[in-house]
Amino acid sequence: MLECKEKKHVVYIGLGSNLGDRGENLLHAIEKIEERIGQVVATSAFYVTEPVGFRSDNQFLNAACEVETSLSPLELLDVTQSIERDMGRLAKSHDNVYSDRIIDIDILLYDDLIVHYPELTLPHPHIQERTFVLLPLAEIAAGYIHPVLHKTISQLKGELPL
Repeated sequence: MLECKEKKHVVYIGLGSNLGDRGENLLHAIEKIEERIGQVVATSAFYVTEPVGFRSDNQFLNAACEVETSLSPLELLDVTQSIERDMGRLAKSHDNVYSDRIIDIDILLYDDLIVHYPELTLPHPHIQERTFVLLPLAEIAAGYIHPVLHKTISQLKGELPL
């Protein structure tokens, strides 16, 4: 009998938290990702960063993880948003208005896919601008070539202003 295997996709997910026990929040999110999305293949160190796009006295803790999943991009988005809600995040940022959050889960890259859905753009459109994304992502995916910018994650990190 032939065994049917679902195709596994490689996705990179960005994580952030600046409320409560930030480290515990990230660990809990990674645990939920493993349970509901797929095998977590690699996880970066946790990086302390300043908030971007809003003022807060609370610094962020950020990380990135590589995950193998059989979920489609939109299924993946639904699950990441469900994990955020389950962890106490009530609303996503809208119209570039950001605020403190217990957890933020962003899909950064999905295979080499380039898509523009109303609710999801892949690759994430701000990867190359954000130190809090590129530092952890470069740790686990330095040689990954951005499918739109045609540069490695390491090159993009190197282009960040000091």
